[in-house]
Amino acid sequence: MEDKNLTIADIAQELGVSKTTVSRAMSGKGRIGEETRKKVQAYIEAHHYSPNVVAKGLAQNKTFNLGLVLPGDYQVVELPFFQKCMMGISRTASEAGYDVLLSMVTADKITQLERAVTNRKIDGAILTRTLKDDAPMRYLQENGVPFVAIGSTEDAGAVQIDNDHRGACRELTGRLLDGGTKSFALIGGREEHMVTKNRLLGFEDAFGERPDWHGSRRVFLNVEDDRAVEKIVEGLFGEQVGCIVCMDDYLCGCVLNVMQTRQIAVPEQVQVVSFYDSTVLENRIPAITSIRFDVEALGKRACGLLLQMLEGAEVERHTLLGYEVRMRDSTKRFL
Repeated sequence: MEDKNLTIADIAQELGVSKTTVSRAMSGKGRIGEETRKKVQAYIEAHHYSPNVVAKGLAQNKTFNLGLVLPGDYQVVELPFFQKCMMGISRTASEAGYDVLLSMVTADKITQLERAVTNRKIDGAILTRTLKDDAPMRYLQENGVPFVAIGSTEDAGAVQIDNDHRGACRELTGRLLDGGTKSFALIGGREEHMVTKNRLLGFEDAFGERPDWHGSRRVFLNVEDDRAVEKIVEGLFGEQVGCIVCMDDYLCGCVLNVMQTRQIAVPEQVQVVSFYDSTVLENRIPAITSIRFDVEALGKRACGLLLQMLEGAEVERHTLLGYEVRMRDSTKRFL
């Protein structure tokens, strides 16, 4: 059993060394003889001593808490992404002896984050969504709080990690173009989200790489609910669009529902593609061509970067993780 009453002072007195020596032996930092270090470690192991987290934090000027900043205006269908991301972050933090403190924010309300920082409850933070005008990021920078942004940002000084949305969307769109698709409609979410911007750039990149392609494409952004999707899709029926490209699986689900109601066959009459693949679409028939990202790995890497920063290490400012384009039956003529 761990001796719950044992303190660093007790260990120092018992071994005839200073408290500083005991602390250095436990942390592995600072100058200390190897023989002394082994003696302290042996005593600690024999008595099953584990330092109190609060005391350890005070000694090192740390809370051993990481702030996980989540968007308060998320949609229910976004939960799989945030859950997997949180899983990766939590596992990595736990292995390093840290706990995770949640803060919910919106573009114009960051009260929970402000309170966590003001009350010194966190050592650093991870942002799970990036915006063109990013108030949470700006607040952390102004207050000198180390952070990692999951997502892309135009702030070159921020440490950011993201999946290669632009490259993935360029590749998938390019495959459709090379397969002979002549008309496209792209349906996307909020323009202020950086992921929307990057997916749109990837979509446009594919056309820029094929100057000899002749056809039509239309782009609909800031689409947020099924009614808006229904209006767009019904308007496209008369234009004989060849492929409807959705920026995420929620919008794709809305498109498929409209087409099912109107008895429009996929892919025989219209192809359907999603730029994001999750469990939301896994039971759809036909199976939807989409892009798979390893979200848990994204969370793990983000947390790992933040932990390195808290140890004073230099880290890469911009990290891009890979993807997998999955061609399925919704575009089966191109498999």
